[in-house]
Amino acid sequence: MSVIVTGAAGFIGANLVNALNARGESDVVAVDNLTRADKFRNLVDCEIADYLDKEDFRSLVARRAVARPRIVYHQGACSDTMAADGRYMLDNNFRYSLELLDWCQAQNVPFVYASSASVYGLGPLYAESRGNEKPLNVYGYSKFLFDQIVRRRLASFSAPVVGLRYFNVYGPREAHKERMASVAFHHFHQFRAEGKVRLFEGSHGYAAGEQRRDFIHVDDAVAVNLFFGERPASGIYNVGTGRAQPFNDVALAVVNALRAHGGEPPLPLAEAVADGCIEYVAFPEALRGKYQAYTQADLTRLRAAGYRQPMADVAQGVAAYVAWLLDNG
Repeated sequence: MSVIVTGAAGFIGANLVNALNARGESDVVAVDNLTRADKFRNLVDCEIADYLDKEDFRSLVARRAVARPRIVYHQGACSDTMAADGRYMLDNNFRYSLELLDWCQAQNVPFVYASSASVYGLGPLYAESRGNEKPLNVYGYSKFLFDQIVRRRLASFSAPVVGLRYFNVYGPREAHKERMASVAFHHFHQFRAEGKVRLFEGSHGYAAGEQRRDFIHVDDAVAVNLFFGERPASGIYNVGTGRAQPFNDVALAVVNALRAHGGEPPLPLAEAVADGCIEYVAFPEALRGKYQAYTQADLTRLRAAGYRQPMADVAQGVAAYVAWLLDNG
């Protein structure tokens, strides 16, 4: 039986297809919207059995004209947190997800879908509880709204449904995201172009560059997907490292990985700043009241579900990512 991956040409979706291939799965039906055609590059080294345009797929699902798959990994979404078209966001992230949920339940097919830590807004608590959820934008609201549907129906599901709340994911195959790509991606290109990376000055009670987030390598996010694909346990789970690390750590990891590539020794943070490798810029007014200065996934529910694998920290994950970027242009 096939595996359906939506958003298959996107960031997490393409890495998931690649990981499925590595496990011997080639009967993969890739679903995506290639209006922005450059995303096809993410699938060039992957093996798929078929490709379906997202709208064609929705039409087939509505007519119950899709062959029953073994599982659906629903990674397809508009992930632009600055997008202002609420009508499109709710159709693409909420309505589309609901259509697939209903279809999977009717077919008794496990459904693993992408949610987001954006549902927590400014925090400060990041456990999977309704009282902690205060999305700041329509993207976060679209994810929050679907999660509420899942919660209300949880006891009635005939097949497993798993929602994964991704924190700050970085890694290979994200170039098409452009301004929404990870800070590690942008730091890599800044340092290569200008010999420095830029971070925000102090804000929200943090010193310069010390604002903190839970940064998770895409390989770890994919591993959680595969875990629930094999041992589905219905519910909503955070997908992060459980560590809040400062943006300074990301910048320094990029700088030192590129210095090592050039045969130069690593620098401590103070020297990297003094040498101009890291530069602090004013916090933008447009982000005040809309910026997550601290995130840290509570992994209690994920660990209780049986996921025990360690997650790469920033130093490990960013070094691996920089090596991949250097090898893949």
